[in-house]
Amino acid sequence: MEKITLCFLTCILFYTAFAQPQVPFHKGVNLTGWFQVENARQIQFKKYTKKDFEQIKSLGCDAIRLPINLHFMTNGAPNYQLDPIFLGFLDEAVNWAEDLQIHLILDNHTFEVSADTDPNVGIILEKVWTQMAAHFKNRSNYIYYEVLNEPHGISDLLWNQIQQKVVKAIRTVDTKHTIIVGPAGWNSYNNLQAMPNYDDSNLIYTFHFYDPFLFTHQGASWVSPSMEPVANIPFPYQANRMPLVPNSLKGTWIEFAYNGYPADGTAQKVRALIDIAARFSTTRNVPVFCGEFGVYIPNSTPTERTNWYSLVRNYLEEKNIPWTIWDYHGGFGLYQPNGNDFFDHDLNVPLLTALDFNVPPQTTYVQQPDSIGFPIFRDCIEQYILESSYGSSQLDFYEKNQPFEGNYCINWANATQYGVIGFDFKPNKDLSKLVANGYGLTMMARSNHPFLRLDVRWLDTKTSATDRPWRRTFTLNLSNLPRDGQWHAVHIPLTQFQESGAWDNGWFNPEGKFDWKAVDRLEIVAEHGALSQYNFWFDQISITKPGLVSTSTLDSSKWKVYPNPTTSLLFIESNAKETFAYQLSDQFGKIVQQASFHQTTRTDIAHLPKGVYYLTILRKHEALGVQKIVKL
Repeated sequence: MEKITLCFLTCILFYTAFAQPQVPFHKGVNLTGWFQVENARQIQFKKYTKKDFEQIKSLGCDAIRLPINLHFMTNGAPNYQLDPIFLGFLDEAVNWAEDLQIHLILDNHTFEVSADTDPNVGIILEKVWTQMAAHFKNRSNYIYYEVLNEPHGISDLLWNQIQQKVVKAIRTVDTKHTIIVGPAGWNSYNNLQAMPNYDDSNLIYTFHFYDPFLFTHQGASWVSPSMEPVANIPFPYQANRMPLVPNSLKGTWIEFAYNGYPADGTAQKVRALIDIAARFSTTRNVPVFCGEFGVYIPNSTPTERTNWYSLVRNYLEEKNIPWTIWDYHGGFGLYQPNGNDFFDHDLNVPLLTALDFNVPPQTTYVQQPDSIGFPIFRDCIEQYILESSYGSSQLDFYEKNQPFEGNYCINWANATQYGVIGFDFKPNKDLSKLVANGYGLTMMARSNHPFLRLDVRWLDTKTSATDRPWRRTFTLNLSNLPRDGQWHAVHIPLTQFQESGAWDNGWFNPEGKFDWKAVDRLEIVAEHGALSQYNFWFDQISITKPGLVSTSTLDSSKWKVYPNPTTSLLFIESNAKETFAYQLSDQFGKIVQQASFHQTTRTDIAHLPKGVYYLTILRKHEALGVQKIVKL
């Protein structure tokens, strides 16, 4: 009888373990700092590309949690209509995830550490998630909806009621996609048990794990009171290595955390806390997912940080709990501090090993001078360039009204004096070879300013206490940019930028020390006065050879170039009596095709990839003009 009972219990346990719902993914990263901006027009979409998704997958990840300031991606009260620019960018990220079969969690990360969750947040949540569900309802099952990151300062009862209403609102338009729900109390494992049995079978329950907090958040400035003075906390706890409580934190909750650290800073305690989430999953028979865990880099010891990740990762997996680390790049990230965050050069190999990620080969990064031109803005600020504008103004990087090319241009108005449109190169640029080879800054620009005077300048890198961020400047005025409101090609040879001094907590006159080998940023500056109500527009900003965006001077009575824009074939015809040649160049000056032809000859140009090209007709190696051709 005892054997039969034991066998029966074993079967029940086996069946329960087997039948427990499983999360379809296993491990991944939080891709932070991308869609976490104050409005859709601040998204730097090219900060990440499909290649980044491919690299993340190559680590062994099958999931990406994408934090989004979702409420800020709308036009605000009362309708909270999602911005089409945001949806367009997000669609592209979803395309990449589906193509690569990566599970993509659309995490509503509209979240403020210092502000409690609004008890009326349900009004916004139902509106934004109904729209999101309607937009993505026909997408694959690789897409997930996470209702709200870390609700806090709100009761469990109220938050659970709000979340249930949001789930029902989503289900009115989308019954297909999995919804990720989390508890109040900052998505704490302690609050999981307070969650109800939601009336939906297609849910994943999430929690976050940052214990012991004294260890994982040492150095964090956003905590109240600030934990910036906290440093070198050992993990696990070692009495002889434990630092003293900083004087500024005595009498605060952080002092109590110090006092409790001998018990909290142990592997046993970490496992016991994860067990709370594991028991919830087993008891409720629901899938559970750890959406965030991590250790802040600046004040933690690298070895102990890695040990903590190894412990937490191993135990989560032992309990069959999938996870996404916080974060990929950033203060908790997978990259070595003070590097360039390059996948092939800067990954934290011991940390990858602790997380059981695949470790790609790493080499030392050596900066090389740029040898060809490169784009800075084309519909969006390009990758490895950070938007770094400052000063009060109306600045829109996604102006849809009459861009020169593509979907968007930059519009700038009402800037105060010294206001700046800034492009910060990460890493810095070595432009010395381009200077020597005759390259220049090229842009399309237009303005209606009656007294146009605007500076364009390069800033180099401050490398020491005695060095300065030296400038080279060129002034745009009515002679090189008419005020007629029409697009004009502007090409400024790099050699024409003149040294103009440096601001470094005080003004320093030029000393001939500007270094083209260490260019930090490009700025467009209202140096000579406020812009008032007048507008400036900029598009197709790049470093190119001269002449690539000059307007056409071809004689239409002798030449036919059609169709323009072109699709798959482009034809050039001439009725001239001489032998001519043509050169077709891409936007960066590289010759794509070239050939010679005689009068009444038709030349076919075919099989060009999508892009923008410039056709130069030559007679005895003398350029007659440039025709811009947009390849659709």
